[in-house]
Amino acid sequence: MNVILASGSPRRHELLGQLGFPFMITAPDIDETPRPGENPVHYVRRVALAKALAVEATDDALVIAADTTVEIDGEILAKPYDADEATRMLAQLSGRTHRVHTGVAMRRGDDRASEVVTSLVTFTTLTPEMIEWYVATGEPIDKAGAYAIQGAGGAFVSRVAGSASNVVGLPLHLVVALAQRLGVGLLSSGR
Repeated sequence: MNVILASGSPRRHELLGQLGFPFMITAPDIDETPRPGENPVHYVRRVALAKALAVEATDDALVIAADTTVEIDGEILAKPYDADEATRMLAQLSGRTHRVHTGVAMRRGDDRASEVVTSLVTFTTLTPEMIEWYVATGEPIDKAGAYAIQGAGGAFVSRVAGSASNVVGLPLHLVVALAQRLGVGLLSSGR
C-alpha cells in the first residue's frame, strides 16, 4: 500500500519516519489563512482536510495530512510574518499556558477520517533579552506560535500536558488510530 504524507514540514517527515514504514511526500499548495473569527479547532481540522484532498493519489493509497496552530486567549497564533510579530507572540506566551491544536486528516479512496488533538504547553517567564536572542536565531519565523519545542524554543517550555508529538506537529497516536479506522494497520507488517 502507498502511504503519502501531504506535508512539506521536515518535522512531520521525521515524526512519521519514526514509525518505520515507507511513505512518499507531497507538499500540497493550499491557502492556510484563518477565516475571520474562525475557531482554532475548526481551523486546523479544515486546513488538514484541505491538504489531504489536494494531493493526487490512487484509491488504495492512504493520504495523511496535518495542520498545527497555537491558541492563547482564543487567538490563533499562526506562523509569524516577521521578527516583530514573532516578538509579540513570544511576549504573549511568556509565563503562561497555551493550547497547541493539531488537526489530522486522512483519506483512502472515498473514505475520510479526521480529528484534532490538543496539548497544553506552559512557558517560563521570558525576559526581553531572551525573546530577542530567540528571534535572532531565525527559528520562530516558520513556526506556529513563533517557537519550536524540538529546537532552541524548547528552552522556554517548562511543562507539556498531552501529546508531545502533537506539539511538534504530528500526534503519532492519532495517526495510527485514524489509519486503523480506514482499515490500514500502520504498525503491522501486513499493511
